[in-house]
Amino acid sequence: MRIAVYLPPLLSLIAPLGARPLSERCEPRLATWLLTAMALVLGAASTVSLGLLAVTGLIRIPQLAGLGHWSAHTAQHDDPAQLSVALIAGLLLGGALLTAACMIGRRARTLATAVLDAACMPTRDGLVIVDDEAADAYALPGLPGRIVVSTGMLHTLDETEHDILLAHERAHLSAHHYAFVALAQFGAAANPLLRPFATAVTYTIERWADENAAATTGDRRRVARTIGKAALASHRAPALARAAGATLGILGMRGFRSPCPLAGVGPVPRRVAALLAPPLERHPALTTATAAVLVAAVLATAEAAHDLHLLLATVGAW
Repeated sequence: MRIAVYLPPLLSLIAPLGARPLSERCEPRLATWLLTAMALVLGAASTVSLGLLAVTGLIRIPQLAGLGHWSAHTAQHDDPAQLSVALIAGLLLGGALLTAACMIGRRARTLATAVLDAACMPTRDGLVIVDDEAADAYALPGLPGRIVVSTGMLHTLDETEHDILLAHERAHLSAHHYAFVALAQFGAAANPLLRPFATAVTYTIERWADENAAATTGDRRRVARTIGKAALASHRAPALARAAGATLGILGMRGFRSPCPLAGVGPVPRRVAALLAPPLERHPALTTATAAVLVAAVLATAEAAHDLHLLLATVGAW
């Protein structure tokens, strides 16, 4: 195997360093698409690379090589990858596949639960009001989805702020933000090095919804004030949040609630600061760099697969 097979894992080690700058400097909708693509493509490419390396180890085992009519001796001679590298790749591949399978199963169960819960909720125009004095609000995916708001949150906000909250949560549902979170988390499950991308996506979908609310109401400062006000009101551990916490944590649809509002440099103060600043534009340099990484990962994976094909052709001609 040539150097190309090692490029996707190398990119997976370096590229996550750009997740935070991309989420902070690029327009939220575009940033969400780019971050999700990075997590998914790099996760797939690195997993395929591990699989290709693992195959080079398998064909060196005489019993397995005989099944494919390959020469184990020729494979050991012609393949530059060390056997130890192939064995480590095989172990990592097994872990990646197991983790990804568990993630898919867990997320499928959670989404099914959310859909059933949404279908059973009495609603008026997709809005479900829950009698709970603790302030909370979130979007629940379904067919159709629901916006769940506690009476505590409604009492915390005034009428204009109610409109901002609903515009924010409707953006989550209309843009299918849970799908972006799912894909990014799937890539991170296959390759834990990509977790910064999944974390960044959970932030950019909130920024996307914030900007939608700002565009709907026409008042960025009022939206920023509403986000801060709602976060401060919801810092107590609400009963409604505890009941929905597991589902929302997996779906990445926590809405206005923050587990640690306005603490340090967490997501809420970053969102407020972004709304108090002029709207972000599409960042050509970051977009180009992201596209270059994606193309490099795809081309490297294709080249590595071609190298393995040539190797199998060589060891089979004996």
